[in-house]
Amino acid sequence: MKMSPLKAGLIAMPVIGIVAFLYVVFSAMDKGETGPLDSYATGEMRAFVTLDDAPAQPDLAYVDGEGNEVLLADYRGQVILVNYWATWCGPCVEEMPALSDLQSELGGDRFQVVTITLDRSIEDARDFLTRMDLDNLPLIHDGTFSSPGRVRAIGLPMSILYDGQGREIGRVPAPAEWNSEDAYNLIRAAIRRGI
Repeated sequence: MKMSPLKAGLIAMPVIGIVAFLYVVFSAMDKGETGPLDSYATGEMRAFVTLDDAPAQPDLAYVDGEGNEVLLADYRGQVILVNYWATWCGPCVEEMPALSDLQSELGGDRFQVVTITLDRSIEDARDFLTRMDLDNLPLIHDGTFSSPGRVRAIGLPMSILYDGQGREIGRVPAPAEWNSEDAYNLIRAAIRRGI
């Protein structure tokens, strides 16, 4: 029995629709792991954005709590979340315990939270971290105060996620709940990329 072209077309349309739907779903799932992590910009991470023209990772020499020079390049091979903050910034101060929780939960060989203070004195930041019992966060000071300009920050806090080669993955230009499942999912996705 021969089928008319119209009948064949009507039968084929739902099949084509299902195939197209599955293609879109699986393409979107794959994008979250290999392309920009924009699909993780939801819930507590809704402020996460990617920049097409992201500035280069600053090559500034910072100073740690012992007076040693620290470069962001020292973290090559690890995904890092660089958080620019200061004790005089209320939202920064509120965000620090969540960053400490993130470091406790996911910090290790493949990921680190790197906190860089823009306080006038490193001692202000040291006193704050000690008082708040945030000793798992690094004490790093930008004595040049030029980091915000270099990363095109419009204010503090500013958190920038870099891959293991120092390329910006994305940023959160606002305070965030870094101890949330949304944040953990974003960071885990960045780590899984294996860059």
